[in-house]
Amino acid sequence: MKPGPKNSIADVAGIKVGNASDPLAKTGVTVLLPDAPLRAAVDVRGGGPGTRETDALALDTLVDRIDALTLAGGSVYGLAAADEVAAVLGARGQGFGLIPGVPVSPIVPAAILYDLANGGEKGWGEEPPYRRLAREALEAASDDVSLGAVGAGTGATAGDHPGGLGTASFLSSEGYTVAALAAVNSFGSPYVPGTDSFWAAPFEIGDEFGGRGMPERAGAAGFPPDTKAAALARQNTSLIVVATDADLSAADLKPLAVMAQDGLARAVRPAHGPTDGDIVFAVSTCTKEVPQPLMTLTELGSIAGDVVARACARGAFAAEEKS
Repeated sequence: MKPGPKNSIADVAGIKVGNASDPLAKTGVTVLLPDAPLRAAVDVRGGGPGTRETDALALDTLVDRIDALTLAGGSVYGLAAADEVAAVLGARGQGFGLIPGVPVSPIVPAAILYDLANGGEKGWGEEPPYRRLAREALEAASDDVSLGAVGAGTGATAGDHPGGLGTASFLSSEGYTVAALAAVNSFGSPYVPGTDSFWAAPFEIGDEFGGRGMPERAGAAGFPPDTKAAALARQNTSLIVVATDADLSAADLKPLAVMAQDGLARAVRPAHGPTDGDIVFAVSTCTKEVPQPLMTLTELGSIAGDVVARACARGAFAAEEKS
């Protein structure tokens, strides 16, 4: 079992991540910025998603590549982060274009989580901070990916514990890299009830989230006691990006995203509920040929679920250490 050298989504060559946080507002933005457009698909679960341009990723649409992705706090206000990224990339001439001399259209899907009621200063009136944060995140994009209460994970919570931004990677038996980036803001808890052990412990590599292992029994039934209280039940959503260098079609990336959703269910309980809006983007740099797509996709999908579980636990662990 071998992660990439950075154990992050930046192990997929050509992908950078930028984070920006507003500590007073307890919110932030994460931008995924590729060196070249990424092929992409998306899978949406739960009852409370907030997205932009996910319809553009349907298999029957005109484009199958994206120029960037934004993840943000702020609920509906956070969708403005993608406006800023699109404006900056468009000014650089990056985007989809058909007619010479006409501005290009950067394809920047986005997803948001709910952190409006986390105690931060949200009295921004008509000027929410998300465009500013998006520009800061774009300028900060690098292959050094921070963990914990940063970027879109700045004000996140996981059950009644700190949530945060996590990442992890894995090298497949065929030499493909699969990696995940997760902003964990779940109704469910990442911890086995009554312990500090993570539900994702069976998938841990080394001691990447503390090496705490699993208790002898983990037999909780129904709601674990450390989920969010009923008053907070609408304040959720976990946002995930799974990336690979395998040259998968958009039709293959869709089931990769579906399989990757299982990783969230391995990492937090409960998951995909009516008060969550869990979203997985699956993207590929398309740099490594796939001679046997069916078998390779099956393996990569299995890996993706484990990588997502690890990324979620790493995000919560890093946020826990800093809280």
